[in-house]
Amino acid sequence: MSVSQANHRFVAPAHPRVVPVPAFRDNYLWLVLPPEGGRAAVVVDPGDAAPIEAALDARGLTLAAILLTHHHPDHAGGVPRLVERFGCPVHGPRAESIRGVDHPLDDGDTGAVPAVGLAFEVLSVPGHTRGHIAYRCAPLDGDPRPVLFCGDTLFAAGCGRLFEGTAQQMHASLSRLAALPGDTLVYCAHEYTESNLRFARAVTPDDAQVAARVDEASRVRAAGTPTVPSTIAIEQATNPFLRWDDPGVAQAAARRLGRAPSSTVEVFATMRAWKDVFA
Repeated sequence: MSVSQANHRFVAPAHPRVVPVPAFRDNYLWLVLPPEGGRAAVVVDPGDAAPIEAALDARGLTLAAILLTHHHPDHAGGVPRLVERFGCPVHGPRAESIRGVDHPLDDGDTGAVPAVGLAFEVLSVPGHTRGHIAYRCAPLDGDPRPVLFCGDTLFAAGCGRLFEGTAQQMHASLSRLAALPGDTLVYCAHEYTESNLRFARAVTPDDAQVAARVDEASRVRAAGTPTVPSTIAIEQATNPFLRWDDPGVAQAAARRLGRAPSSTVEVFATMRAWKDVFA
């Protein structure tokens, strides 16, 4: 646990072997470091090869595997260069066409990268894209918390846009992630938290936990610290896209619709459409 995270309520203490590699404007490319004495790492969603190469070179590491959640270039753009240099396997969704994927994955598949001690289960979470997957990883080392790499499906205090899928698909995907153990570490792929929380506060302006998370995120970002990871429990408490049963969120949806929503899917769809135009 870093000193900067020790007293935070809404930024979980990061796993010491999972480190962010910033890229582009707000992406996090996740590097899973080996246990002590190991020489190879795993990268999740390397949209840009250069910062990953720099991070590996700085630590004297090679690359054991690449894990991809979906096909968007800011997640998969660095794959060809990394494969050319390291010759590593590339795991990714079977349902999407991604250059370089030689280990296509479907829902329920399991895998492992022994060099890093990483074991994972694949969860199909369509909505942002049609074939989006997430990786639920078993606890690493002595840390009992499971690790979730969820790409652009679930964000800290938010969720991905519906570029290819439907609201019903995303509702089902988020429901699936929300059902994971509360201590699961949520490693999403973007630093969108402050923007997401401004929206969450507009949805439920009287929610004390949301207000506290807004204030904390502002302090964290002012210090130059990531707001990720969070946990499933944190998201259940403060993320409007997981709180479709919450009376305050349902009432906000009703105000947008001019009538009571017919289902939790309609609550979610109304929130997502509102967020798309929220300034």
